[in-house]
Amino acid sequence: MNPETDFRPGLEQLADHYKDILTLLGEDPEREGLVKTPMRVAKAMQTLTRGYTQDPKKVLTDALFEEKYNQMVIVKDIDFFSMCEHHMLPFFGKAHVAYIPNGYITGLSKIARVVDIFSHRLQVQERLTEQIEQCIRETLKPQGVMVVLEARHLCMQMRGVEKQNSMTTTSAYSGVFESAKTRMEFLSLLKVK
Repeated sequence: MNPETDFRPGLEQLADHYKDILTLLGEDPEREGLVKTPMRVAKAMQTLTRGYTQDPKKVLTDALFEEKYNQMVIVKDIDFFSMCEHHMLPFFGKAHVAYIPNGYITGLSKIARVVDIFSHRLQVQERLTEQIEQCIRETLKPQGVMVVLEARHLCMQMRGVEKQNSMTTTSAYSGVFESAKTRMEFLSLLKVK
């Protein structure tokens, strides 16, 4: 699916709802600057939630290779953007993912694609972190997986407490990453430039 040209069923209905929302906010949806806004927003929302139509496990298995390598593989500083399910405002940041293979590796870009798929759904950061870890663990069956997300939430920066410099960090880990020593190795490698 090309997110700029291919849209899911219901696009027109979604645009109609956004036209109603504009009216309920006190705007005139027929005003020149707003005439095309409902459809633009409907298309944007379908793009921002395209993860519902994608299978992250298939992404990993499409590039699965037998390999004896059994040391830590880290893909860090993966940019991600998501939508908070509580306020439907963006949160965004960096994902850092590590796994220790157990006979199989996947294409490095596939790790980033898994992050992308889960982040393109309505989310909370805690669940997003766990979904990435669980998908890699269940699909690759590695010796262990660790995921750390660092994000800024516009629902905290634009409304509510309005704390512009706050950062939220979450982690999920399994297998050999249950060992503090292995977790510390991963965290120290994140700092290497």
